[in-house]
Amino acid sequence: MVVRTRLAAILIPLAFYVFSGVVGSYFVWQAARGQRGIEADQATRREMAEIEAKLKAVRAEEDYWRNRISLLRGPEIDRDLLDERARTLLDHVGKSDLMIFLPSVSSETTGSTTRR
Repeated sequence: MVVRTRLAAILIPLAFYVFSGVVGSYFVWQAARGQRGIEADQATRREMAEIEAKLKAVRAEEDYWRNRISLLRGPEIDRDLLDERARTLLDHVGKSDLMIFLPSVSSETTGSTTRR
């Protein structure tokens, strides 16, 4: 009888501590690596930083094009920009323009994909 009481006095608290340790370990692991843990939060923040950088680049490009459009509209039009745009759309070259024809660059002449 005494052996059973001592054994129960040792095993019951030991089982409780082991169970508590396992449950605590599970929650600590979930806090660090779970679906909403620290690592997931850091990954989300990195992704948001990349998206914000892309958004900043897109807004800069939008501002550039808005500025170019504003030069073509309104009571006073930028003549150089209008001339450039018209020549591009119509594939027209002025009489006093100097044209320089460059050879086309292919992948074989650049040496990036040489075969031996």
